[in-house]
Amino acid sequence: MKVKDIAQKMNLKVYSCEDALDNIVTGGYSSDLLSDVMGHSKEGQLWITLQTHKNIIGVASLRDLSAIILVKGFTPDLETIKLSESENIPILGSDLDAFELCGELYQLLK
Repeated sequence: MKVKDIAQKMNLKVYSCEDALDNIVTGGYSSDLLSDVMGHSKEGQLWITLQTHKNIIGVASLRDLSAIILVKGFTPDLETIKLSESENIPILGSDLDAFELCGELYQLLK
């Protein structure tokens, strides 16, 4: 499934990188600890987090993640958006908390 399909079906807001919404999603990973994501996420996963600073883009790029989904209505700052555009990693958002979003994503991908 593509990022754009998930964004549409889950009613996610697209904050950046609309050109990369065709990235293929292989699964999901939820964590707010950058070192955990660096050590355990897998290529192609969507990363679900409440972190909004620019370091999330570095981690997502390092792990070749397909996109980042921010939870609880959190929004990325302008610097993070600019970096996501340069790294071609979409940032999406939801008002749901991580637990609810993970459940919905799991149901969609299974």
